[in-house]
Formats: sequence, structure tokens, C-alpha cells
Amino acid sequence: MKKTAYKRPNLFYYRLVQLICKVFSLAVFRCKIKRNEIKKAKGPFVVIANHGAAYDFVNLFGATRRRMTFVLSYSFYNSMPLQRFFDGIGVIPKQQFQTTISDFRRMKSVVESGEPLVIYPAGLCPEDGIGTTIPEATYDFLKWLGVDVYVARATGSYFVMPKWSKGFHPGKTSIDIYKLMSKEELASTSNDELRTKILDSLDFDAYHDQEQEKVKFKKFPLHGLEKVLYRCPHCDKEFSISIKNDDTLMCNECGFEEKSDEYSLLHNIKGIGKEIRYVSDWARFIIDKTKEEIKNKEDYKLTAKTKIQMLDYQKHKFVDVGSGLLTLNKEKFNLSGTINEENINIDFPVHSFPNLPFNPTRYLELQENKNIYRCVLDDSRYISKFLNSLKALYQLRNN
Repeated sequence: MKKTAYKRPNLFYYRLVQLICKVFSLAVFRCKIKRNEIKKAKGPFVVIANHGAAYDFVNLFGATRRRMTFVLSYSFYNSMPLQRFFDGIGVIPKQQFQTTISDFRRMKSVVESGEPLVIYPAGLCPEDGIGTTIPEATYDFLKWLGVDVYVARATGSYFVMPKWSKGFHPGKTSIDIYKLMSKEELASTSNDELRTKILDSLDFDAYHDQEQEKVKFKKFPLHGLEKVLYRCPHCDKEFSISIKNDDTLMCNECGFEEKSDEYSLLHNIKGIGKEIRYVSDWARFIIDKTKEEIKNKEDYKLTAKTKIQMLDYQKHKFVDVGSGLLTLNKEKFNLSGTINEENINIDFPVHSFPNLPFNPTRYLELQENKNIYRCVLDDSRYISKFLNSLKALYQLRNN
């Protein structure tokens, strides 16, 4: 593979962003570093980090004085008017769940130049507190890099900025940064062993962690969570869940109610149905039910009307470009309709990816090479159903 020249992060920009991240980390995430084994690490290495919140990187940015290169979502990179800073600090933007030859070359060039690289293998922060699936290609990629591997495992960041909520909920978080294996150990480790080690290190359930950490929140409104937990665990009715008094999830069909406490753990307050203490367990119930539906229905299909948005690279934001129909079956997504008054009919096979970039209250994104089609569904309640169907298909296909 042809080598790509490494572009070292600009020192001025990097130190400025480090300072901003440090302030943000202390004020919002209130992050404590439990262990920091990259602080004095020499030579090239790769840091693999779990992903609980969109701004997890602020807690890692100042972990060493060395200038690390972060891999960032292409969508995030282009939808914010911060390219000058992003380029200054040397970030590598890439599409989620797909990697081009040029992406590989840029990432390889970092470690070939003796410098540290930071990646978030799962690619997405979760809406339900459950660590998202790590693509299988990750293990071959790490072995191809051939450098020491460090883990940065954050705890608590999910609650600071839940994917379904607006704004921040300042709390207490922590990060543990340690060496997983040397390059020699990496070379002699099979992919199956590597998968086990990485999943043991990075996989998480934010609500089970919270049971141990017991971080208190003065106020933690649940608005938006009803879009994630859209199916009642008692009567099994879909789209019957609403929010009452900011802190209670209730089923409008059967009266099932769960109230969130100061730790964001749930309690059954009406005696109707069984208590589900964790949002993550409620989400697993929905996935299991979705898998049953898919297995029992040969022609399983979801359809929803949608607005279509695409990136405006001049304005650095997504703009309306058309509308159409989004369909998912067991084999593919299909997006049909019009974009800029031209008819489209695009298929997106679902065999190889476990998830999609999305916001459970606003949109989901389909990707085709450099094109990102942001689907803003007319009925936003269906966003999570589409995504859970995709997760269920992946789990059924991969046991």
C-alpha cells in the first residue's frame, strides 16, 4: 500500500484545544483519571476508547503532552464550522462503518511516523446505555497497525449527555487508561483472542455501572427517552410510552409506570407489571421482541415517510434537499423519492453493518461512499424501531 505523508498537529492549535477540553472536562464531565499509562509512553501506539457520549474525546485530549491524532466522524467534521481547528489539530475524518484506502493510509501514516493514534472502534455512542457493536474489521486493522495498544475506558459519560436528551447533565465521570498489549503480544494474538480482550475492555452497560458508582443528579428529565423505550414491557404495546412529571415513564395503554430516582435508576411505582430497574434492560426487552417479529415474519418490512437532508459544505450543516419513503426489509434499506427535484431510488444492503448514525429524537443517516442521506422521519417515533430492527437483523445473522 502506498505511503501517505503524516501531517503533524499544529502545536498552537493543539495546546489551545487541550486547554478548552480541560476546562470542559472539569466543568461538565467532572472527570477523574484513575490510571494514565500513556502519560509518559514513548514511540507509536494506538488508543482504543469506549464511547458513552459524543464529547468523550475532551476527557482524553489532555492525557499526554504528546500530540495525538484523533479519528473523527466525517459527518461531525463537516457539519460544524470548525474545520480550521480540526485540520489544525490533525483529526482524520472518516465515514462510520466504512473505511476507504485513503483513510487507512492516513491512519497508518500516524504510527509509521512514531506518533499516537486514537480511535473509537464502536463508532457510535449508545442511546440506551449499552456499548454499541464493534465491527469485525477492527481486529484486522489493529494487527495491521502493528503497534502497542492502550485502552481508554470512560465511565459515567453517557449520563452527562444522553443521546436522547438535550444539553448536558453535569455529573462525575472517570477514565481508566492502561496498556492492553505490546506490539509483540498483538502480533502473536489470534483475532478471536483479540476480540475477547477488546470486548472485555471496552464493552459497557452505563446503567449497571451506575449501580456501582451511584452518581447523583439534581435534575435529570427523561424527555426523549420515550422515543427509545417505545414498547411497553407489561402490555407489549408499541408507541404507548410517554413522560409524566419529567421523571416518570408511563404506558398510556395499561398504566405501567416507572419513576427515575436521583441516580437515574427506575422504580415501579404503580405495582402494574414487573419492575425494570435499568433503561438498558428495557432496551434489551425491545430488541428481543423485535428479533421474534423478524423471525416469525418472512416478509418483515418497515416503511416511513421522510424528509431528506444532505450536507451543505459551504454552510457546514445539513439542509433539506427533498423527501421520500424509507423502507427496511431483511436485506436492505431503500430510499426513494426526490432530491433537488430529481427522482432517486437507492438501495443500502444491511449485511455488513450493525448500526447507523442517528439521533433517536431527530434522524437516522444512510451512507453511500461520501454521500450522507439524513432521513428526518415524519413520525420520529419510528427512528428507534428502524434502528432496533437493524440491530436485531445483525444479531440474528451473527448469533
